[in-house]
Amino acid sequence: MKKTLLIIVSLLLVNFSFSQKVEAYKIYNAKGKALSADKMLKGLEKFDVVLFGEFHNNPISHWLEYEVGFYLSEKYDVSFGAEMFEADNQKDLNRYLKNEINKEAFDTLVRLWPNYETDYSQLIFLAKRINADFIATNIPRRYASMVHKGGFEALDTLPQNEKAWIAPLPIEYDPELPGYKKMMGMMMGHSSPNLPKAQAIKDATMAYFIIGNYKPGYKFIHYNGAYHSDNYEGIGWYLRQKAPELKVVTISTVTQKDVNKLYEDNVGIADYIIVVDSNMTTSY
Repeated sequence: MKKTLLIIVSLLLVNFSFSQKVEAYKIYNAKGKALSADKMLKGLEKFDVVLFGEFHNNPISHWLEYEVGFYLSEKYDVSFGAEMFEADNQKDLNRYLKNEINKEAFDTLVRLWPNYETDYSQLIFLAKRINADFIATNIPRRYASMVHKGGFEALDTLPQNEKAWIAPLPIEYDPELPGYKKMMGMMMGHSSPNLPKAQAIKDATMAYFIIGNYKPGYKFIHYNGAYHSDNYEGIGWYLRQKAPELKVVTISTVTQKDVNKLYEDNVGIADYIIVVDSNMTTSY
């Protein structure tokens, strides 16, 4: 009898331990207080622009991106935008949204990320279904590469029609912003000062197209890598410079070994922080 009880207790302890460990994600506010996904979704309603900072290969990010878009689209008129689409592809993206070209043509004409099918196609389908705008906000990558190699001055050589795909020059740039300084530090002296400039031209361009396509009364939901909006820098910094009247909320994604508390380094990096178990599978 004692042996049987010991086995039962052992199994209960194993099951308890397993249930404690297997939790895919939790959401926290900026101060580190845990809250439900429903509470986060309701909180987003107070804002004009949502900057959803993702990990590009994180399935929890991509699932919640769709949920945010769907939830807000059920209650408000919405527009979407994303880092994953470059501004010079806007015309063909529009044609696909309006069903003027088929998927095969879209795949050929638009520079899609390798993980488009698994991670972003559902956002495009949502926009198509509700007839919403989806804005390609990012600078064409070849121009960001030009800045990386030759600084902002390299863009002065572009013809005027191509400058329409980037934020108006010259852009404001603060090299002392912690995110840009950290970028240099992470390269341990092996990088050019132009690296954070290449990041800044992306941030400035995404902010520019968000502002240019924002419609009063709408919710603009923007999807980007978390590093483009963490700590209220990046895109958010440029939005504050150019359109301080917009109410902007940020979401970030982080991974931790323990999702049951928010690590100190992640406190305050965004208004809402999605903490994903570091053992979570990735999409690539």
